[in-house]
Formats: sequence, C-alpha cells, structure tokens
Amino acid sequence: MAFRKVVFLDRDGVINYDSPDYIKSWAEFVFLPNTLSALSILHQNKFQVIITTNQSAIGRKLIAKNTLNEIHHRLIQIVSAHGGKIHDIFFCPHHPDDVCSCRKPRIGLLEQAVHKYNIDLADTTMMGDSATDMECAQNAGCGRSVLVLTGKGTLACKQLDQLKLSPDYIARDLFAAVQWIVDQPLTAGSLGT
Repeated sequence: MAFRKVVFLDRDGVINYDSPDYIKSWAEFVFLPNTLSALSILHQNKFQVIITTNQSAIGRKLIAKNTLNEIHHRLIQIVSAHGGKIHDIFFCPHHPDDVCSCRKPRIGLLEQAVHKYNIDLADTTMMGDSATDMECAQNAGCGRSVLVLTGKGTLACKQLDQLKLSPDYIARDLFAAVQWIVDQPLTAGSLGT
C-alpha cells in the first residue's frame, strides 16, 4: 500500500531549536514552541510525517549513531504522547565534504523513503528551514515546498533569492506551515521555480 499525503520534515530548526554546536544529546534537544501541536494536527488530518535530516555531527565524530538513534526514539515517543505520529526518520550521517547521495539538497533520503513506502513524490510536501531543503524539494519533484522562518529560515530567503527558487509558502513556524498545508489541496508539480 502506498503512502499518501506525505510531509517530509527537516528536524533541526523546524521541530527543535538548532545549534551551531550541533545537537549531540537528548539534553540539547529542545522542541520549538507549538511543534507538538503542529505534529498532532498533521496526524489528525491523516498526513504521513517522515523526517529527513542531515546529521553531519556523526561524520564529524561529535555524536555516535546509537546516540542519534536514542534521540530519535525519544522524539517519536514524545510526539506520540502528544497525539502526533512520526512514521519514519531518514538521516544523512556524512560530513559535508564526503561524496554521498543522501545529503540534502541531494535526494537520496527521499529516494529511500519512496522505496520503502511506495511514495509518489508529486503528492508530497517538503518542509524545512534552509535553502538546501527547498532545493531538495525541487530536485526530487516534491509537489509542494514550505519554508519555515525558524532556524535558518531568514538566511534561506536570501539564498533562495540568489538561486531564483521560490517555495510554495513561507511560514513563521511549523504550526503556521501545518495550518496552511491542511487548508490547501495538493496539486502535483506545484513547486515554484
């Protein structure tokens, strides 16, 4: 059975506060305001939430893969306890200098999700706080892209102007993005360029 109404979410700067020193432990993971409510609304409206996140702290030897898995396990549990659901998490562990296919804006993480869940990318929405998230959405052929202004969102607006790339919507945070998504019909191929 194919997943429908898929939302690909970036993690740091979208779900939780980002850090220039990276999130290396659960103690450093702090939810952004209204995030848990936003994820609950997505679940209530039958969206499938899949996190796709670059986690170069592993490649930089700042965090072990099992520690990252523990952080994600707790994240999934807390979201579930608040009425939401994260269906899966795909992450790129590589250093930015590594040649890999999974580090956004490359589309390897989304391809993994497509293969596992039989997803039609034209029916998906990518949400993130960076230009690389919006580039990934375009490169993969996601139906919609939403930039949130938390995290690196303000810097991303300038970078996207230089790239001549426009997200379908710019939201102040994840909660506002979710409100927009729930109210919009998905039209395949609507990613603005």
